[in-house]
Amino acid sequence: MTSIFRTVMGADFDRLHPRLQRRFSVGLTSGEACTGRGVMSRIWHGGAFVRPFLALGATRNILVPRTGRNVPFTIENVPYTDTFGRETVSFVRTFRLPGRPRRFDAQMVLGPKGDRVLDYLGTHQHLASELHPSAEPDGSLLIRSGEHRFREGPVDVRVPALVGATAEVRESYDDAAGVFRVRVRVVNDRFGPLFGYEGAFTVTYSDIRACGVRPGLRPVREESRA
Repeated sequence: MTSIFRTVMGADFDRLHPRLQRRFSVGLTSGEACTGRGVMSRIWHGGAFVRPFLALGATRNILVPRTGRNVPFTIENVPYTDTFGRETVSFVRTFRLPGRPRRFDAQMVLGPKGDRVLDYLGTHQHLASELHPSAEPDGSLLIRSGEHRFREGPVDVRVPALVGATAEVRESYDDAAGVFRVRVRVVNDRFGPLFGYEGAFTVTYSDIRACGVRPGLRPVREESRA
C-alpha cells in the first residue's frame, strides 16, 4: 500500500517538494500522523449573501462562518480505518477565532477507481467532493475539486453548479522561512468568491501506534457511498 495522494498522483507525486511528499504520505503504511500549527494571516468571505450558508455549514463543521486576521490555526492529519474498512486520513482544521474556536472537518479516502481522492465534509459526511491533486512546476501541490454530492438517507444527488462551488487549495514549502504555506479559495461560477483563507504553519509527526486517534476527531456519522 502507498498513501492516498501518492496512489492518485502516481509519478507526479515525486515532483512535489520533499517536505510535501512526507506530509502527504501520511497514512497507514507510513504509520505517521501529522499536526500542523501556525497562523492564518487572513480568513475572508464573499458578499453578505454567503453568511447564512456559512452559518448553516458551521453547525456541521463545514467552512468557517467568521472572518479574521492573524488567526491561530491547527490542522490534524491522522490515518485510521473507517467503519467500512477504508483507509482514511483526517483533515481537521481548527481556527482559534475570538469567542470560540471554529472547526472545518474533512476525512479523505481513495476513490474506488484509485484516480481521485474523495473528501467527506463535516461531522456527518453529508457532503462529498472529488479532489484532483497535481504537482506544480515549483514543487507545490495544487488540489482542485470536481463533482460534489449531497447524501442523506436514501437521497444521493449531485449538487448543482448554481449552488455549488469549486475549491482550489495550493500548498507549498518555503525553504527560506522553514514553513508550509497554504492558500484556499472557494468560488461559485455565478456569484464569484465565497470563502477562503491563507497563512503558514509548521508540522510535527508522531507515531500513530503511540498517539492513536483522539476522541472527537472522527465524524459522528460515516458515509459508505463513494
